[in-house]
Amino acid sequence: MESLSPVIGQKAILQTINNTNHNHFLTSVTLRNLNRDCRRLRIRVVSKNGDAAGAGTAGGGIDSSDPDWKLKYQKEFEARFSIPHINDVFHDAVSYPSTFCLKMRTPITEKFAEGYPSDEKWHGYINNNDRVLLKVINYSSATSAGAECIDSNCSWVEQWVHRAGPREKIYFKPEEVKAAIVTCGGLCPGLNDVIRQIVITLEIYGVTRIVGIPFGYRGFSEEDLAEMPLSRKVVQNVHLSGGSLLGVSRGGPKVSDIVDSIQEGGINMLFVLGGNGTHAGANAIHDECRKRRIKVAVVGVPKTIDNDIMLMDKTFGFDTAVEEAQRAINSAYIEAHSAYRGIGIVKLMGRSSGFIAMQASLASGQIDICLIPEVPFNLHGPHGVLRHLKYLLETKGSAVVCAAEGAGQGFLEKTNAKDASGNAVLGDFGVYLQQEVKKYFKELGETADVKYIDPTYMIRACRANASDGILCTVLGQNAVHGAFAGYSGITVGICNTHYVYFPIPEVISKPRVVDPNSRMWHRCLTSTGQPDFI
Repeated sequence: MESLSPVIGQKAILQTINNTNHNHFLTSVTLRNLNRDCRRLRIRVVSKNGDAAGAGTAGGGIDSSDPDWKLKYQKEFEARFSIPHINDVFHDAVSYPSTFCLKMRTPITEKFAEGYPSDEKWHGYINNNDRVLLKVINYSSATSAGAECIDSNCSWVEQWVHRAGPREKIYFKPEEVKAAIVTCGGLCPGLNDVIRQIVITLEIYGVTRIVGIPFGYRGFSEEDLAEMPLSRKVVQNVHLSGGSLLGVSRGGPKVSDIVDSIQEGGINMLFVLGGNGTHAGANAIHDECRKRRIKVAVVGVPKTIDNDIMLMDKTFGFDTAVEEAQRAINSAYIEAHSAYRGIGIVKLMGRSSGFIAMQASLASGQIDICLIPEVPFNLHGPHGVLRHLKYLLETKGSAVVCAAEGAGQGFLEKTNAKDASGNAVLGDFGVYLQQEVKKYFKELGETADVKYIDPTYMIRACRANASDGILCTVLGQNAVHGAFAGYSGITVGICNTHYVYFPIPEVISKPRVVDPNSRMWHRCLTSTGQPDFI
């Protein structure tokens, strides 16, 4: 792996996954539908008897005629979702009683390998065998809204993932730990909240050497970027402002150079805050540390304002983004409603996933048309967006459109340009839509007062709201608990309202996207009243 930039590109993400020891399978893929009915198509494999079966294992798929196929599937799932531990490599790794105990603690002394002295046993620890159910709906039919079926009969199969939290045994002596925190990618509300909570929790364990790596992965290699010492005093009030105390950047040096820097700096815990690409880089760092037999815990905290990381209820920054988007939508509504035949257009974040646009549209109740990357649409023609805007002006007198940045890319000329993370540089669909609307009504000889609002950078730079503040706090705490428990190559997330650990390859296999057959998208369509534009 020559450098980090290719690692965090989409193709390299898939390559990284395929090179792991885990077995992977495709679940369901929402394909663009040109027949209006938004049917879900599933990638299936052929079983031994020739019938179509659910997506299966690397060993040839699920044989649904096998009476034990459910048991075999569950075992395969458990193997895939087992989380790496340092004793996988260091078989003689020694564990110690946890120094994290909230019962009658006394101050830490230089010798505290026996843990915090306490008058009674604390029952706040998580057992290593605790699990959280990944899926909670038992779909009775493959045609149920949002159904994700393993076999053709949509059989119920239990899928459990590891519960997050403090363990009774830890695998690092706090006095020997040097922990580093790095924030990568773009800005996102809540970054400072997570940094703050990681530092505070590390100090509760007894760690005194905590540093921040400035400006993403490049901080490991740039000579003029020095480590930033962190402590509770330094981070006490950082959550009161947006941005990142440590700074952010995309791309970075070679993975081998990063691990060289980790070794030279004596770092044995690395906390990485970022999205899919950043996590792919974190997983490559984890693999390289294992290859070199370095005892380093690499733990990710998923950061993406788009909410597009697989298997999780939501990622931090998303709720704040939806809330802040209301201000832009309300401004567009007032502009449109106050003008003669006014049209307000708001562009929101969402490169490949339309969660922000969908949820913001639902929350506002002021959106007439919501356009997202997952649902195809026509601009022109009798069933196009422009014709519906004409109808709205004739019937309501005004209209408000919300579009995700990744929507409508098929209408724009592709540049093949990539950013430092290897992501394709998208065309500006918001500006294109604004121009097309103006052109359409001008050709009709009709009046249309079009206002365009792009609040992207205002939203990214916001301070986290209360909901995200809580999420960031718990994610930061659980990241530290996972590292001290000896886990590495994991990320922490919320699943069915519970906090869990996932192996990184499972959450970066592909972006999470809006299911056009889901109840949430149907609710959005009910709220806007828009047709399907096909």
